[in-house]
Amino acid sequence: MNEHDSETMAGMLNEKGFAAEIDKEQADLVIINTCSVRDNADKRFFGTLGQLKKIKERNPGFVACVCGCMMQQQHVIDEVKTKYPWVDLVFGTHNIHEFPRLLDNVIGERQKIVDVWQEGGAIVEGLPVKRLYDYKALVNIMYGCNNFCTYCIVPYTRGRERSRQPEEIIREVKELTATGVKEITLLGQNVNSYGISHHEEGYWAGEGGMDFADLIYALNDVEGLERIRFMTSHPKDLSDKLIQAFKDCSKLCNAIHLPVQSGSDRVLKRMNRKYTRADYLTLIEKLRLAAPHIAITTDLIVGFPGETEEDFQDTMDLVEQVRYDSAFTFIYSIRKGTPAEDYEDQVPEEVKHQRFNRLLERINQISGEINQTYEHTIQQVLVEGISKSKKGEGLLAGRTESAKLVNFPGDQELVGQIVPVHITEGKQFNLKGIMES
Repeated sequence: MNEHDSETMAGMLNEKGFAAEIDKEQADLVIINTCSVRDNADKRFFGTLGQLKKIKERNPGFVACVCGCMMQQQHVIDEVKTKYPWVDLVFGTHNIHEFPRLLDNVIGERQKIVDVWQEGGAIVEGLPVKRLYDYKALVNIMYGCNNFCTYCIVPYTRGRERSRQPEEIIREVKELTATGVKEITLLGQNVNSYGISHHEEGYWAGEGGMDFADLIYALNDVEGLERIRFMTSHPKDLSDKLIQAFKDCSKLCNAIHLPVQSGSDRVLKRMNRKYTRADYLTLIEKLRLAAPHIAITTDLIVGFPGETEEDFQDTMDLVEQVRYDSAFTFIYSIRKGTPAEDYEDQVPEEVKHQRFNRLLERINQISGEINQTYEHTIQQVLVEGISKSKKGEGLLAGRTESAKLVNFPGDQELVGQIVPVHITEGKQFNLKGIMES
């Protein structure tokens, strides 16, 4: 979501005549787009912010901007204003469309501006975008979250759920495919609730309207589009109709990211996840019945307040049952302003780290075992660019339909194309192959 917001701001700057500069030391303008999900992001933000002071001292005309989720929290704004006076512009997640006007005021009037909206208004369509890739694109379908998981700051930084009108999404996707985009990723904090959460400023499907599964079926008919992905998908709202779409829609990629967070019912209840372990496993069973070779990934939090060794073993057992293709694993960190901040039974750091290491080791083992099953198969790979592998000289990198990273020899002219690749080796984190002639 933040990556797509950055693409939008880059598009706005392009229209104003700015050009991207890789080295921030040489830039006239730097924007730091922040994330609040993890504590490490907060620390990195303040460290990077401190580096901008020297640039400002050398170049008084230099403009420093900060935006994104962290700026939706008053204590962060106060710290920026107090400790980092060289910052010129502060804005949040709800008024990105105002960025060009705010920047003009900062540059033209030489004034410092803090403009953070607490709520999102009507969805603004048609904003310019400078996309990172020519052949794949991120497409927002909704904004905000209504779930209020007790560990999560997102509902407070992104606001309530607001869905875009389906015709606007379909129009955007058709325009993208007309320019050569082959793959889209539909974005939302909880895509499964698209169109069903009422908000006076957002789309509400109501009776006879279009929900998320309907949108997938509609996009599956867009000429020129070859792949549809989406994230993130909340288990409590994953419908049978959406599961059926994996069977019916040829362009819907055979992969789903379905965050479980914990394998313990007791912990899930304290997290306010609104499903049980059994509910989740039933969804996995349905998904694999509809799409036997579907790749399933997840999010897992280790060390949530009150987590016992028995709770953690429930998570380990769930991992054994589901056998995830991969997982984002997180050590729980307190997010200021969330209910879990006040839980008194915080897990000691050394216990959290020890459990995290055990979990990560097993997940990586399973991931490698699954990757080995791809050996001697032919996979359709969307070529993304030159391989970043240490042994990647002369190699290309791309993704299978199941989002597996594949490194294989090839010509750079293939970037942006979908090509058949014979998989020769399944490694722990990626696949190796040779392109079929």
